[in-house]
Amino acid sequence: MRARTLWESFGFAFAGLRYAWRTQRNLRIHAAIAAAVAVLAMLFRFDALRWAILILTIAMVWAAELLNTALEAIVDLASPSPHPLARIAKDVSAGMVMLCAMASILIGLALFGPPLWALVTR
Repeated sequence: MRARTLWESFGFAFAGLRYAWRTQRNLRIHAAIAAAVAVLAMLFRFDALRWAILILTIAMVWAAELLNTALEAIVDLASPSPHPLARIAKDVSAGMVMLCAMASILIGLALFGPPLWALVTR
């Protein structure tokens, strides 16, 4: 289906986000963690660069989760019955999300480590 207008394109995009939000528990977990991290970043008064890194990191994890959801739907459409290649595609896609989530933890440690350490050693 092709969008006739720009607004219709945005409608399709928001429909995809709504679908993922309703059906993907991990996306909601990522959102809760992102909200908590954003509050912590406000408390630590992050500068623009730290905010940019934080926002890009959150977007990376969300994008990976959305891509995983899309790939799982495509695999289910192409292979309704279990197939070894379908499983590989789904496992690799899930691995992508895990890799992004692990990278986000390391980025979070780099961003929040120094101010947390300063707070603890006061």
